[in-house]
Amino acid sequence: MTDTKAFDWRRFLLMWSAEWADGMADDEGRGEDDQEARRAGWLGSPPASEERVTAVEKRLGRRMPPSYREFLKVSDGWRHAGGFVWRLAGTADARWHDDESGLAVMFEEYLDADSEDEEWREAGLWRRGLQLDVESDAMYVLMDPEDVDEDGEWAVYTWAGWQAAPPVRHANFLEFMRDMHREFHSLRALPGDGAPAFVNDTTRRLDAQVEGARTAALRGDWEGAGRALEEAKGYGRPRAGGLGDQIRRLLSDTSPVNFEDLVTDSRYAPDLLPPLIAEFARHSYRDDSTLRFQLRGADDELVSRAHATLARVRDRTYRYAPGGPFGEAVERARELARWGDTDGAWRTLRSALPLWEPLGPDHLAPLGWIADPFLGPLLTPERGRELLSTPRGGQAGDAPRPTADLDPAGLAWLAEPSPGGGRASYRFVLVEGVEPEELPGRLADEDGAVLGEPLTRSEARGRSRGEGGKYPSYEDRAVMAVGRAGAGWSFAFDHDPGPFSPQYFVSPAAAASAGTRAVVVGCGLRDRHGEPFFHLSVAQDGAEQYAVTYAEGQVRSDGEPPRALDPSRFLDGTEPRPEAERLLLEAVAQEFGARLPRRAIDDGRLHTVTTRSWTRAPRDGETYRVVEICMGREPRGEQADPGR
Repeated sequence: MTDTKAFDWRRFLLMWSAEWADGMADDEGRGEDDQEARRAGWLGSPPASEERVTAVEKRLGRRMPPSYREFLKVSDGWRHAGGFVWRLAGTADARWHDDESGLAVMFEEYLDADSEDEEWREAGLWRRGLQLDVESDAMYVLMDPEDVDEDGEWAVYTWAGWQAAPPVRHANFLEFMRDMHREFHSLRALPGDGAPAFVNDTTRRLDAQVEGARTAALRGDWEGAGRALEEAKGYGRPRAGGLGDQIRRLLSDTSPVNFEDLVTDSRYAPDLLPPLIAEFARHSYRDDSTLRFQLRGADDELVSRAHATLARVRDRTYRYAPGGPFGEAVERARELARWGDTDGAWRTLRSALPLWEPLGPDHLAPLGWIADPFLGPLLTPERGRELLSTPRGGQAGDAPRPTADLDPAGLAWLAEPSPGGGRASYRFVLVEGVEPEELPGRLADEDGAVLGEPLTRSEARGRSRGEGGKYPSYEDRAVMAVGRAGAGWSFAFDHDPGPFSPQYFVSPAAAASAGTRAVVVGCGLRDRHGEPFFHLSVAQDGAEQYAVTYAEGQVRSDGEPPRALDPSRFLDGTEPRPEAERLLLEAVAQEFGARLPRRAIDDGRLHTVTTRSWTRAPRDGETYRVVEICMGREPRGEQADPGR
């Protein structure tokens, strides 16, 4: 915190005045007073004496806060505080606002008995505030005598109706003036026609700071770089926003991140455009009319490229494919993530970072992978910090400590509630020694069946409920996520299985085990909508070796399971023990050495397979219904076969 009493007001105000005068065009200004201020190199007034300051305090009935007092002793008022306050009050013009504007009444109209005390306090500012704006573009500047810190400083609030935002709070008068100096710089950073180039000691210092931050970021000092860039951005310095946005995006800070002019630069667009488009797709609800506003200054070719990228992001065909050795590592990482090994994918991507080559001097890190449907889910704030802390782009530095893997070992994590409280029941198939691409041939009915498109958990649940057509009530076809289950195993996982009926259940283990070994697990020990159940079946070379089922309070076995997999060890009587699910899953993982990737299953996107039914067809004398899902048409009213 700055010591407001020790601040060198004269030096600060002289610097500001010189910057204002040097940056003015010949025909700029609000009259002869501005021209005189330009010639004098001084935006202020003569200093106020202690007697004059004491007199205004007597008139107002309050001692002025320290930073405002010290300011008055250097300049009794000010011109051009920022871009919208043309004259700021000195001792002669400072006055209580006393709701002269009627804004207290306006703000209070929106409040009621349920409003917070803070909301009432803010509305009351217009009755008690000390008004400092004398001439402005409808911009109010009020000091609040009830918002006082331990040093006696009053907070300053600024508000204009055309901003469509709540009043902005500045901690004290000094911070207000600093903020106005920043605003002045940000508005002058891009001079208009006829205006001289805006170059001064402040801009030179900040531009050097931006360049230093760029190299610091590539060395891995993203925190120091971020602070330096944020300061320079506040002054409107070129490059600062675009560089800082790259850091913020990797920290999962997405709003507002637009990479400024860099995203419309043909050098950087291939890497910066996809993450910008991916974030736009998340919130646009297919209303693309505002996309061009995200690309200010873009030519028609880039806008066309943006729309093409948007289409690929939406249909999940966008593929991050940089060149060179880093691109080869990205492809390996993508293949790992495609089959669920997100930890392995991240380690691969992380290890290759020193091989990454920037597309230009203002490219701080690879970002296009965030839009890739398989690679994007790898990003977490912790991993973003790790990437930013890794030296790259030809810079040397110390490598950061690797972040921990996110996926737990084994299967026991399935006994924990999933995000949102779901996963009370689930089922999965493990097949040894085969690739995930081979699972459709083992689990699906159709000859030549292939994997379906990658889906999230919620998308797979929607597919499993059908998109129209007839569905016999006895059928239980599952849309299962597919991937690798550790060394030597592939898996198919169903988040949302149908009700478990022991008399109708048919394990897919035997069909899946042709020439190898397959394991099937189904669990609903925490399912509150039906009877608790657990099933395990193991098959080899097309024949079931053993199966154990807990349902309706009883354990039934076919064949002889290993003692470690006997559910009766964990399921006593009619109520399963609270830890039974976890112990059973640990036993299965120990027996077969398999694991399931939690992050990919819960939060990622995996290929799918639609399986044959997990229940048998009705036998003679058993009845069933045919359910018809009608999408936009009336059902035809067909009945179930009366002979069944």
